[in-house]
Amino acid sequence: MGRYTGPKLRKVRRFGEDFALFTDRSTAAKFVKSQRKQPPGAHGSTQFFRKYTGYGLQLREKQKAKIFYHISESQMRRYYHIASRQVGSASDNLMQVLESRLDNVVYRAGWANSHPQARQWIAHGQFSVNGRRVTIPSILVKPGDKVELTGKSSWLRETVGAYATANKPVSWLKADGGKLTIEVKDLPTRGEIDLPINESLVIEFYSR
Repeated sequence: MGRYTGPKLRKVRRFGEDFALFTDRSTAAKFVKSQRKQPPGAHGSTQFFRKYTGYGLQLREKQKAKIFYHISESQMRRYYHIASRQVGSASDNLMQVLESRLDNVVYRAGWANSHPQARQWIAHGQFSVNGRRVTIPSILVKPGDKVELTGKSSWLRETVGAYATANKPVSWLKADGGKLTIEVKDLPTRGEIDLPINESLVIEFYSR
């Protein structure tokens, strides 16, 4: 299945304000300005009172993760298998794997206002990892990796520089807005990932 190209705000509204305000900065800003904040559909106003089964709750949390990181079902399942094979908590491992995607690193550093924006720039070869040009947004970075904006476009460098000045990077990344480099200090702990998702339910969904 190809990537979703429909209205992003519609998908976000389905999960309520608590989730909407934690999505990509551009989407969250649109949600705040939007006059329609209830779930989409003719019966959207009654969705807040809907009761979910155990499976329904697991499905919702899985969909939240897919929407935030802008990934497909096959990618999500692959990350689950990676996380379940690693030592330690599978739910914590899953969040670390999702956060270590290159497009998410560029977004978390504050250099892009959305995951799709970061993904487009990476796919166009504007970034390098450890000195090597990359075009795959789903590359998983490791502690010690260095990401650099190598694109020569003056517009892009000015845009990324402006984003870097306006946004604060997360604690596990060291971003230099002047040199336009990002250093991955360590993979994040669950407490450093500011996202309202119950990842244990995602693990339960895939381990059925």
